[in-house]
Amino acid sequence: MIKSRVIKNSASDFQLMARAIQLAQRGLYTTHPNPRVGCVITLQGEVIGEGWHMRAGEPHAEIHALNAAGGKSVGATAYVTLEPCSHFGRTPPCADALIKAGVSRVVMAMQDPNPRVAGEGIARLKAAGVEVDVGVLQAQATALNPGFIARLTRGRPFVRCKLAMSLDGRTAMASGESKWITSLAARQDVQRLRARSDAVMTGIGTMLADDPQLDVRPEGIDELHVVLAGETPRAPMRVIVDSTLRTPMASRALSLPGKKLIATAVEYSEILDTLRQKHVNVCRFAGTGKRVNLPLLLEYLAALEINELLVEAGPVLSGAMLQAGLIDELIIYMAPHLMGDQAQGLMTLPGLEKMSQRISFKTKEIRAVGDDWRITLQPAAS
Repeated sequence: MIKSRVIKNSASDFQLMARAIQLAQRGLYTTHPNPRVGCVITLQGEVIGEGWHMRAGEPHAEIHALNAAGGKSVGATAYVTLEPCSHFGRTPPCADALIKAGVSRVVMAMQDPNPRVAGEGIARLKAAGVEVDVGVLQAQATALNPGFIARLTRGRPFVRCKLAMSLDGRTAMASGESKWITSLAARQDVQRLRARSDAVMTGIGTMLADDPQLDVRPEGIDELHVVLAGETPRAPMRVIVDSTLRTPMASRALSLPGKKLIATAVEYSEILDTLRQKHVNVCRFAGTGKRVNLPLLLEYLAALEINELLVEAGPVLSGAMLQAGLIDELIIYMAPHLMGDQAQGLMTLPGLEKMSQRISFKTKEIRAVGDDWRITLQPAAS
């Protein structure tokens, strides 16, 4: 890893990096599988170019900013939320473009998390005589790309688990009825979570009970309309954890276009041929007790370049993911009503018998969404 000099950054460094992060956020729903990156170029205190990465395969943030500068970048400073790339992918190296443009200083929020390339962009810039500073608003830049970082450093996606419950912690009536626990505003907020996710995962219990579509429906969400601007929303991959292959062929999630994966523990079933005719990928992840090996499934999803995985499942799969230590963030929408002690609970967590066995969380955020509350939690063990 490249070590950069320790510096005391000016107030303008923080302000301009904050602007670069703001620009990067515009790619929240569109850059998969690439990271969200923003860039600001300044010369003698004046902003001469801005840009952000919009879509994979298209120019990176630095190139958009350099183009906006229009050849005025000699002696300029570039503020970038992520270390400029140093390799040829679908686009040429951004480090080379900055050097060629005559930029004299590059301030970046963080290094590239890929252990195979981290620091190479910095080294290339320094070798060309460019002054490099690293670590300005690093925490904010890291929060932009939790999935990209998790995939490259841990070999699995960043996993969010979304649940909706009543004040008394219930997710469905005893009969199974669950529509709707939360308000329209909360359900629209979930569409934002889906839109930023590369895959949405549920279990066979939810498939049989609710027949979910697991798609992105941007109606009534202004920022999604603006970002997508007439495009069809990118459908996240639909992942169904179905250990014994009971998913109905007429399920809406299988009928809609887009990539579909059924994770199973079954070695062979006649239903496989029918699923493949529907262009459904079926993979076996054999675990103990004829159940899907969840860590192995996440490794496979990472190999498919899934950065952020949203789990929208019932109490069994959600509980299994939590107890396996596979949930990075838990988002609970809590509605202001009571459903009674006979209604279904939030998670199935066998083996918890003593107070010392409690699973603890750190509260990251609590905010109102319509008439409901959205509680964002991080497992304390992580």
